[in-house]
Amino acid sequence: MASAAKRPKVAAESSTAEKGSVDPISGFLAWCKKVGLELSPKVCVSREGTVADYGMLATEDLQVGEVLFTIPRAALLSQYTSSIQALLQEARESLQSQSGWVPLLLALLHEYTTGNSHWQPYFSLWQDFRSLDHPMFWPEEERTRLLQGTGIPEAVDKDLVNIHLEYSSIILPFMESHPDIFDPKLHTLELYKELVAFVMAYSFQEPLEEEDEDEKGPNPPMMVPVADILNHVASHNANLEYAPKCLRMVTTQPISKGQEIFNTYGQMANWQLLHMYGFAEPYPGNTNDTADIQMVTVRKAALQRAKSEAEQQLVSEQWDFLCQLEMVGEEGAFVLGWDEVLTEEELSMTLKVLCMSEEEFQEYKEQDGWEDDTEEEENSILSNEALSRLKNPCKKLLYDSVLLTLESYRSDLKAEQDLLNNKEAYERLSRREQQALHVRYGQKRILHQLLELIQ
Repeated sequence: MASAAKRPKVAAESSTAEKGSVDPISGFLAWCKKVGLELSPKVCVSREGTVADYGMLATEDLQVGEVLFTIPRAALLSQYTSSIQALLQEARESLQSQSGWVPLLLALLHEYTTGNSHWQPYFSLWQDFRSLDHPMFWPEEERTRLLQGTGIPEAVDKDLVNIHLEYSSIILPFMESHPDIFDPKLHTLELYKELVAFVMAYSFQEPLEEEDEDEKGPNPPMMVPVADILNHVASHNANLEYAPKCLRMVTTQPISKGQEIFNTYGQMANWQLLHMYGFAEPYPGNTNDTADIQMVTVRKAALQRAKSEAEQQLVSEQWDFLCQLEMVGEEGAFVLGWDEVLTEEELSMTLKVLCMSEEEFQEYKEQDGWEDDTEEEENSILSNEALSRLKNPCKKLLYDSVLLTLESYRSDLKAEQDLLNNKEAYERLSRREQQALHVRYGQKRILHQLLELIQ
């Protein structure tokens, strides 16, 4: 199977295209030239030969370090470049939210529905946003049936709560105070939800230096024309670079004529890709894929092996101790990669403490938990090799936790392996069923790999 696209992109006709003047891509590229966005003659925007409706292809061989396009910062669509930027700046205190996206979303609500907006050629690539197929748009029954155990339904539930809360408590009051610009009958909750998905799938966030992020918080998201046309795979061949006056897409690998150019949005697991971008990479393409073991699942496994009320009480005390150390939490998860545990410190400490006898635990608490850990233990990484060398009680607890995690899915690994190997059966699946299958299968492969290491 071909690598999946970064997200489904369905080209839409703009209002000018419907009148027969220009098609969306031609009109958009003309706009790019007008705003000073420089496209290399060695690339082209295309709907043929790409893994999605839109993509970028090399029209000549490209070497490492070649600039594919340069975007002046004035061509970026953000809360600072929108035609209502002064209004947004004036109201910045009242527009603060958990997501930090509200100012950009208000800018998009305005620019998208304003016929003479400077950004209309950009928006013309999407007649509407119904082509976005994030799980938040799936019926709840379908979401549960296809994605149970993956972590996506829980993430979507939080998204929907936050979207409704932001719209009712921040967006609506702001619109009602500016009736000359906004109309709740036009700028509806449904449109707002679609624009949230649009920002999820297409926006960029400029990275900050670590000390700046600690001080100021992350930069707000922004829309980056042309850069958002590139599709994503884990083994990407281009990367976006940020400079004071412009952004540049630069090749990171040699690219042959006719090949598609892929960007990356970072090291993202398939569940994150489907949740945020509406697609997943087929196995074994996503080398950044992960599987989660919920922290409370490890507690459950520890309680199940407790043979008496006293042992159950000990587990509860050990869990509370781990919570105090901020090693675990009710909504946290231990994250497993293909080659190592990504939350190695948390998992290592949790297994160690939950496998202690009462005497060992009391002694450990008296030493404040950390003092008897050697430097080697503190700096160790739970690689696959290290996992295979865990002490037997820790192995058993982890093994039982993995089994409990696998029970949370609605199907087993073999059934999904058979489905992937049967081309005809796979092609009969809906697109949603295929994407969900890739998420579940990758997670289960990682979990079964761990079972083999520690059995």
